[in-house]
Amino acid sequence: MLSACFLFCVTQPDRQQQVVVAFYNLENLYDTVNNPMVNDDEFIPEGAKKYTGEIYRNKLFQLATVLKDIGKTHSRHGAALIGVAEIENDTVLYDLTRHFLLRPHRLKFIHFDSRDARGVDVALFYRPDLFIPLTARPLQVVLPGGSKEAAATRDILYVKGYLAGELFHIYVNHWPSRRGGEVRSAPARAAAAKVARLHMDSILLTAPSARIILMGDLNDNPTDPSITQTLRASGSIVGPSNSTLFNPWVKHYLQGFGTLANRDVWGLFDQILVSRSLVDSGSKGLHFSQSFIYFRHLMAEPSGLFKGYPMRTWNGNSYRGGYSDHFPTYIVLSKPSQSGSSGADHIYNK
Repeated sequence: MLSACFLFCVTQPDRQQQVVVAFYNLENLYDTVNNPMVNDDEFIPEGAKKYTGEIYRNKLFQLATVLKDIGKTHSRHGAALIGVAEIENDTVLYDLTRHFLLRPHRLKFIHFDSRDARGVDVALFYRPDLFIPLTARPLQVVLPGGSKEAAATRDILYVKGYLAGELFHIYVNHWPSRRGGEVRSAPARAAAAKVARLHMDSILLTAPSARIILMGDLNDNPTDPSITQTLRASGSIVGPSNSTLFNPWVKHYLQGFGTLANRDVWGLFDQILVSRSLVDSGSKGLHFSQSFIYFRHLMAEPSGLFKGYPMRTWNGNSYRGGYSDHFPTYIVLSKPSQSGSSGADHIYNK
């Protein structure tokens, strides 16, 4: 089995000048109530997974354990923004925010129901002391014929607001899966990428220096065409144009890091990309500083054939008791006036 390596910790600059933005696929966070409008039959007590209230509460506990600590290495506040995927509705979001582990964070959330056949959506958690939303809307993704079996997929969540006093445009994504084959499903992900790209272009047309963050489970790796070509994202600090997104995860991926694993192959689907305006360290506002895969031993399989893989909630229909089949990711935005202590990134080898 391949070894898994993850960027684990960084230099310790002044925490007062750090803002953390994170993303986490919560792996099928459903409530236990049957919704006849979506295909959630397996996630009810009578369903194939025997999804009881006890399992639901334990799932919330596991996720809250992770969410409360993301970014604490860099900011005493933790993450100011957390995009999430695979949530069923606002009920599970509310239950998470009210969990005793997360209650001190006073998280609020933004969510819209999408037309996804399985009933899973994306959402954005935010700390109201660090982020003030102005507008929010879902961006519908229409799948091209023949690319996927389902006629609908998750919407892209667009939120405009002030992060630490600066105007930002946020996109939370969960692009179509690779079910049915990577090649066959690729046009579906390209369609999602195009929706996001066109919306960003409409903003950049009138505000070329707009601060943009696009995050999500893209179901593609940083070097795949949906990201490099359709989304126009590059791993290079110097882009061909101001509209090219900077993708810090190219470096991680080429070095063998990942957020999910299958058959001893690591993928890095969970990415957070930023506009060129956030790469300029000479700007007066927040700028991109570091990117990390959040990892703790308790989130990974401790032994066996899948040692080091994310400890998932389910093994088929058997309750595994894990956290998620993805590791979360996060980026650190910094103020240019700060002076951090010196030091190098540390690598944790599993």
